[in-house]
Formats: sequence, structure tokens, C-alpha cells
Amino acid sequence: MELKRVVVTGLGAITPIGNDVETTWRNAVNGVSGAGPITHFNAELFKTQFACEVKDFDSKMCMINPDDRAEYKDVRRMDLYSQYALAAAKQAIDDSHLTEKGIDRENIGVIFGSGIGGLHTFEYEAGNYARNEADGPRYSPFFIPTMIADIAAGHISMKYGFRGPNYGIVSACATSTNAMIDAFNYVRLGKAKAIVTGGSEAPIFPAGVGGFNSMRAISTRNDDPATASRPFSASRDGFVMGEGGVCLIFEELEHALARGAKIYGEVIGGGMSADAYHITATHPEGLGAKLVMERALEDAGIKPEEVDYVNVHGTSTPVGDPSEAKAIKDVFGDHAYKMNISSTKSMTGHMLGATGAMEALFCVLACVHDIVPPTINHADGDNDEAIDYNMNFTFNKAQKRVVNVALSNTFGFGGHNASIIVKKFKG
Repeated sequence: MELKRVVVTGLGAITPIGNDVETTWRNAVNGVSGAGPITHFNAELFKTQFACEVKDFDSKMCMINPDDRAEYKDVRRMDLYSQYALAAAKQAIDDSHLTEKGIDRENIGVIFGSGIGGLHTFEYEAGNYARNEADGPRYSPFFIPTMIADIAAGHISMKYGFRGPNYGIVSACATSTNAMIDAFNYVRLGKAKAIVTGGSEAPIFPAGVGGFNSMRAISTRNDDPATASRPFSASRDGFVMGEGGVCLIFEELEHALARGAKIYGEVIGGGMSADAYHITATHPEGLGAKLVMERALEDAGIKPEEVDYVNVHGTSTPVGDPSEAKAIKDVFGDHAYKMNISSTKSMTGHMLGATGAMEALFCVLACVHDIVPPTINHADGDNDEAIDYNMNFTFNKAQKRVVNVALSNTFGFGGHNASIIVKKFKG
């Protein structure tokens, strides 16, 4: 069976550094931090009081018709994670012109993920029971369909009438990369003409911040939030929580060319593996990370030396960063010193289930513009002896270079690893 070529024809982004693709990309290239004091709730009693929040978000960003009161009422019932998903999907679908006349919506699917789903809804409804325990159970009839982690995919499908494959993916921080790999496979196998794919997350509420605080997973650098995410620096003390939604349109090349779609880049491979080691920590020797990159390269049919840029998982955690750096050296050998590496989580924070889509979008745009966004917040001498600084981590300033091929890594709690590879589209 001949596999179809898969291209990216639409992009959408609601992120801590911008509410559209252009703003997000410009701020990433310029090294802008999205971190600041938490505004979603009063965090003054929490160990961590800052995060990378989405700014100035309006529910109307989700809507096809912002003046439709019935649509607005539906949107307002959704959990914030679904609203982020819909807003990003709207941008990507509009960008791709995927709803133009003549397109068969039965052959367009939605594979969209969230690592947690409607955390705020769950937290509120659980608290509602506690508040009214004496009167018996009292839950909203919308509780379950608002909370579940697949419902964002359902909302996108229903809003646009896409009747192809439709489901959600959950694999913690690898979620949206797994979603994109599934989307890639459906299209290249000829099971769909296009897939709306990506991920969204809205975890910056008491349960999310408090839970990660208890794990000692997130930074507590409350005195300097903007520099708290510092991947590959010795002074790193945990990741900075982020949120948002990111969407990409994966489309069969022939279908895209036939309708004159704009093409941003080509998806050429994906890999998956498991650490089989620990519920939260990556394997210290980077075994799962090494395996997933090798599998992605094999699937893409390319050699390690063909990769120009790796957008690493790079969360700014004590164990995770060195193990990923070691895995890169093991996979790429001498070429590890010739390519660029960067962690854009230093700017966006860790967007959990949305982070893979965010970083794949950055990889696509790196190929389009031939520029690698930086890893910010690294100070001279702030070095970890477990990390080889002869590798180019693109510290503090974006670097111009030809980017023909880019690889994105995402690793999730439970030992889930996923990598996806994109390349510059050349016809």
C-alpha cells in the first residue's frame, strides 16, 4: 500500500505568549516569557504563586458567529480547556479554509487531546457537593460532559460538522504529540483527507497548582517568575505550569494541492515508546527518550544527521533535562554538536497536554522561517556538570540557520514518550 504524503495546512494558537500564531511566534523568537502572578484564583497561600497563563482570553474567540447568543450560551457552559481548544481550532480551520464549499466533511476528522481535561469543572463540582452535603448530592447535569477529556474533540467535530474519525487522546504531557501521530497515520493510510489535531489544557486552578506543588514538580521561584523556567541550567527547580490550546491541520498532499491550500510544511514521521521505569520521573539514562527518537527517525526514513533542530521536552526539572540531553547524544552522536536544540517551555511554560502541539507548531515555523527560537533564562556559569554544554542549546537568543528537518520530543507521567518529525515543504 502506497502511503500518502501529509502536509500542514492550518495553524492556531492560544498560548501564554500570544492569542494567535503570529504573536506567539514573534514572542518566542524574541525570547518573551509568559510567566507572571496567577490571576485565575487567589494563590497567596500556595507554595507557587505564578504560572504561564493565557492573557486577555475572550470566550467569543471560540465562536463562528460572535453575535449569536445561543452559540455564546453553549460556549460559556464549556470548561476553559474546551474553550481554548475551540478557539485554536477556529484559527487553524479558518487558516486552512477547511470549511470552504465542496469539501467533503465526512472525510475530515478531529483527533484532539488533553492530559487532564476539565479540571476546573471537576474541582468546582466536587466543592459544590461539600458545600451542600447536608442537603444531599447536588451536581450540574453538565458536569460529566463538561469535564471529560475527550469532549473538546467532540465540540470541534460538532461545531464544524466533521464526521471523520473523532476522539480524544490522554497520555499526560505526551498527549497532543500522540494525537498528532494518530492524525498523521490516519491521513497517510488514506483513512481521512484531513484531521484537525492538537491539544489543550487549563490546569491553573487550586487543584492543579496544589497537586503539582505537593509533588515538588513545579518551580517556587515566586520572587522572579519570568526567569523561573530555566531548562538545562543548574539552578532549575521545577517546571512552570502553562495553559492554552494549539491546533494544526494535517492534510493529504494531493487533497491540499487540488484545493489550492497554503502549505506550511510536511509531516514525515512519528515515534512512541515507554520508559517502563517510574510514574513521574524519566529514566535517568534516557532509555525511553533514546528509543522514541530512534523510532521517529526510522519511521521518517531519515538519518540522524539530517535533523537540523530538536525542540526538546526540556521542562526545567532536575532529573528530566540531563536524561534527555544524554539521550540526544546517544541518538545523534557527533551530529548532536552540529544541530540546534531548544526548549520553548522556557517561554510558554509547560502546557501539559497541549505542549506537544505547541512545540510541533514551533518546529513547523522554524522550517518556514529558518530560525530557531531560544532557550531563555540561562546565565553564564549556571551549568550542570551532568549536561554537555558543547551542544547548542540556543541559549537566550534565537539563531538563524537553514532548518529543513525538525524533531519535537514530549514525555509524560506514566513513562509515555512521543516524538514527531516535520520538514520544510519542497513540493
